[in-house]
Amino acid sequence: MAPVFRKNPRSFRIGGAIMPKRDLGRFVRWPKYIRIQRQKKVLLQRLKLPPSVYQFKFALDKNQATEMFKLLNKYKPETKAAKKERIKALGAEEAKKAGAGISENRGPVVHFGLNHVTTMVEQKRAKLVCIASDVDPIELVLWLPALCRRMGVPFCIVKNRSRLGALVNQKKATCVCIEKVNQEDNKALDTLTNLCMEKYNNNPVTQWGDRTLGLKTTVRVAKRDALRKAELESRMKY
Repeated sequence: MAPVFRKNPRSFRIGGAIMPKRDLGRFVRWPKYIRIQRQKKVLLQRLKLPPSVYQFKFALDKNQATEMFKLLNKYKPETKAAKKERIKALGAEEAKKAGAGISENRGPVVHFGLNHVTTMVEQKRAKLVCIASDVDPIELVLWLPALCRRMGVPFCIVKNRSRLGALVNQKKATCVCIEKVNQEDNKALDTLTNLCMEKYNNNPVTQWGDRTLGLKTTVRVAKRDALRKAELESRMKY
């Protein structure tokens, strides 16, 4: 006797039925560098962060960072091509001085480079320092906030080192600083320095960053806490 409902299995081969949507990412054998990146990210989530590292989690919010970059974008250093064109337009004597880096009327500009920024902070020439929050390894700039506090130089932490790099015509930058601005931007600079002094210099982070447990560990800890609670309640009855 023929069945009432015949089996009609779908074929997922070429020209057949469309595969159902499912996440196969966990079954892919990813390259080694991707596995190391993911393992490092998970490891950092599982560890408690000391205050010196945890402070880099508190970056400027979107509106504050927008005002910061709006000011710094006005003082981007010239590119190599622009410098070449400027020197070409000068006379022989002026071109020789410009090639040697000697300029009598050099305008304000954003300074970059970790060693250069450190020197400017130590000499108290920097009026405002911006540090990237995603520097890798973080030890490169771990000490810089403490140095800025010691020297009384306002500093802030901003997201994305690539965004700082775009300010100085580089791919990435760990930190940048500005020494002076034009007269019309003094008010904007004072507003930003007061904000940074209040948020970062005068309020250092002192608490440890809490860790994020995995799903299995969270369930195991919850079960253990439930057993302890039940045992305590049973003892209270007697």
